Amino acid sequence: MSVLVPEGEAESVEAPVAPTFAEAVKVWAKIGLLSFGGPAGQIALMHKELVEERRWIGEQRFLHALNYCMLLPGPEAQQLAIYIGWLLHRTIGGLVAGILFVVPGALVMLILSSLYMLYGDVPLVEALFFGVKAAVLAIVIEAVIRIGRRALKNPVMVSIAVAAFIAIYALNVPFPLIILLAGLTGWLGDRIAPGLFSGSAHGKGDVADIKGAVDLMFERGELTHVKPTTWHAPRTVAIWLPIWLGPVLVVWWFTGSASVWTEIGRFFSLMAVVTFGGAYAVLAYVAQAAVQSFGWLAPGEMVDGLGLAETTPGPLILVLQFVGFIAAFRHSGSLHPLLAGSLGALLTLWVTFTPCFFWIFLGGPYIEALRGNKALSAALGAITAAVVGVIMNLALWFALHVIFREVRNMGLGMNVPVFSSIDWRAALLSGAAMIAILKLKVGMLPTLAGSALAGVLLLAASG
Repeated sequence: MSVLVPEGEAESVEAPVAPTFAEAVKVWAKIGLLSFGGPAGQIALMHKELVEERRWIGEQRFLHALNYCMLLPGPEAQQLAIYIGWLLHRTIGGLVAGILFVVPGALVMLILSSLYMLYGDVPLVEALFFGVKAAVLAIVIEAVIRIGRRALKNPVMVSIAVAAFIAIYALNVPFPLIILLAGLTGWLGDRIAPGLFSGSAHGKGDVADIKGAVDLMFERGELTHVKPTTWHAPRTVAIWLPIWLGPVLVVWWFTGSASVWTEIGRFFSLMAVVTFGGAYAVLAYVAQAAVQSFGWLAPGEMVDGLGLAETTPGPLILVLQFVGFIAAFRHSGSLHPLLAGSLGALLTLWVTFTPCFFWIFLGGPYIEALRGNKALSAALGAITAAVVGVIMNLALWFALHVIFREVRNMGLGMNVPVFSSIDWRAALLSGAAMIAILKLKVGMLPTLAGSALAGVLLLAASG
């Protein structure tokens, strides 16, 4: 991925230069506008722009930062952008990088959410989303396979994944508790059988250590802001906790504990703390809570929201913005529904992404202390294995509500299909989308577009 410099020619290669703040803003805006394809595509885009082309950061430091971001809850690609922006231009650099990573997709998602609520009942739009749901099911199944291949390296990890699936599907165990128990299992397991729990999803291996501008700034002692101080942690907590939770407390004070605004702020603040494993993992819990506990959405609407999020730049977790928009839209009170929905979306965005800045600014100076921490790596490995089981539950949940018209609850939240209610058109589209993605290796966006068009044609043909 990096260009190797032959020995003896290193002196002839021009040393990379750190960008000005204005140059960095332009690049972060470009990344935010082009960050399609989920975290893998977003991380690849940043690697190309920041490591290969501009050499702002070296390969080893890029991977080390990525490993650190994987330890955190929240979208690791956005946190990686915040981290690199913070290295280059301190707090303001991290703020700009993180905000520009989210804003383009958030604006698109707000427009799509508004159009969905205003025109979602139009037959043509319904037909489009009928096809999109089939593609979303295939995308989630592909995610299970992709993450499973990386995480389930031995029978112990497989057992953790199976246990997580049973816990959330059959026993209705809360997602945060599953993550906590998985991390504890990995931490304890590392002491008993470290060989079964060690390993990293992004190992350093034989990657060439081509230095970037940041690395040279480290060597020259210019990055004084990355050194931890006695008051760094208390000061960061004192600043960022009120920034994060202050709006939630204000909403609670003025609207009461039972208002939809307080529910949105409280629920998605919790999600921001437990979103290990990416959007697919937390969506299983969000879908069940938003549909069954709060009654904000219908089951099919959650799948629609994920389909919309797949088509926008930025983190896939922007689907939570869709949920917050619909919840406030339908419980608008004296406000205009579009205004209420927009405020609900804004509150959801705030409590979802503000913690990302908090985690990076708090832990950044201590990142070197995390390097080589085997117990922490083992805990992360177990959490990733559990996430596979949680995503399996999400795939099953989507399949039940996409392919079958009726689902029967067997207790504790365990749902089974009414087989006589199968929708053969949805089953056909889902099968075709899975073949396209898993066998033919068709991209996500072409699959979504093709499935939407096929949904229109199939519904028209079947009347």
